[in-house]
Amino acid sequence: MALDPASLGAVALRDLIASGAISAEAATAACLKRIADTEPKLQAWAYVDGNYARAQARALDAQRKAGRASGSLHGVPVGIKDVIDTARMPTECGTPIMRGRVPSKDAQLVARLRAEGAVIIGKTVTTELAFLEPSRSRNPHDLTRSPGGSSAGSAVAVASGQVPLAVGTQTGGSVIRPASYCGVVGFKPSYGLIGRTGVLIQSPFLDTIGAFARTVEDAALLAEAMSGHDPQDDATTMSPVPRLVDASRQDPPLPPLLAVLSLPGADPVMTDALAELREELGDRAHAVDMLLGLAEADTIRRRINLAELSKCYYALERQGRDQMSQRMRDALDEGKTILARDYLAAMDWRQVLNAGLDELLTRCDAILCPAATGPAPLLAADGTGSAAMNGPWTLCGVPVITLPLLTDASGLPLGVQLIGRRGDDARLVRTANWLMRRLMPDHANVERQEG
Repeated sequence: MALDPASLGAVALRDLIASGAISAEAATAACLKRIADTEPKLQAWAYVDGNYARAQARALDAQRKAGRASGSLHGVPVGIKDVIDTARMPTECGTPIMRGRVPSKDAQLVARLRAEGAVIIGKTVTTELAFLEPSRSRNPHDLTRSPGGSSAGSAVAVASGQVPLAVGTQTGGSVIRPASYCGVVGFKPSYGLIGRTGVLIQSPFLDTIGAFARTVEDAALLAEAMSGHDPQDDATTMSPVPRLVDASRQDPPLPPLLAVLSLPGADPVMTDALAELREELGDRAHAVDMLLGLAEADTIRRRINLAELSKCYYALERQGRDQMSQRMRDALDEGKTILARDYLAAMDWRQVLNAGLDELLTRCDAILCPAATGPAPLLAADGTGSAAMNGPWTLCGVPVITLPLLTDASGLPLGVQLIGRRGDDARLVRTANWLMRRLMPDHANVERQEG
């Protein structure tokens, strides 16, 4: 049977293109066909321009044939969440207020991806202004269930094989939770690793760029390509980019030790699955008590989120409050009531919580806990799921990675997440790949999940 390029992960696809076995144009055409075949039921895309995608791929093929240097993503199709600016391509942020908005300039992370040879296929669906109102996207494992949010389309596009890579953003749990629901790898790097110039800002203290992929190595590849100092984003620093891809391929010097943590709010099915996983890991996983203050962390994160959302979306609210969902209007109104002293006090929690995490992470390699409260909720639940498992880590600004290791009795994905020390992203992806290889030996060869 002929090889379908859309069935391949990013590294495998890039290497075949580099060898000349297939062309970037053929790879792009295969992804466009997969999108055409599955998009009517999945609704993962806000915008796709097939002609433009093919033109990018042809230019990359000509570059390779001419012997010019190629980047780390040469010829690999990538989806971009529709809150991230793309030059001459609509960026409407999931709201009618921005309908018809076409930026003249790429976001810095998109410019980095283009420089590395990525083919920008189009814009993936986001929830309204990257908040909590459900999108039209559907979970590829069960069309009656939510794919999560706000990076719904990015998770669906990767899980269904429409693209090998997609970019998301996270302010609460918007990368980690959709990855869990859709059964893919989701990587939220340390806060400030990837610059946000040209990205819709909802909460400057929390907003983080993330990556969706089918393997840990692929997620590391995408995150590393986007990383680096952004002169217009004070959250980034002038420091070397971590060697995430190299780390994802390395064997740890010793088998990692994991601290297993149960956050309040997990469903019994998730709690039972995590207990089975801990038993499978034997002496490499040890239960730890709840860290001081961690139970309140998502409430604190939400306070910061809403206070900053009401400020950042002030102009949009004035422009079109009547075009916003009731959920968004309620969030804006609540944000306006938060006192400055409470907002400033909430921001102090990052340093306090990280002190406790640092102490724990001197005794283990990573923290293991559920990536979501349970399997994807039904669409009838009228929500995108709870961020209770994710909010504390977003508040702390630490790196987190979702791994598709578990399923419930019906086969729905149950992701687990690994949490590392802030700034120690390379060690985290190394540990993540060790865990995937131990529990899923064929992980690196996983091609795709059915849509």
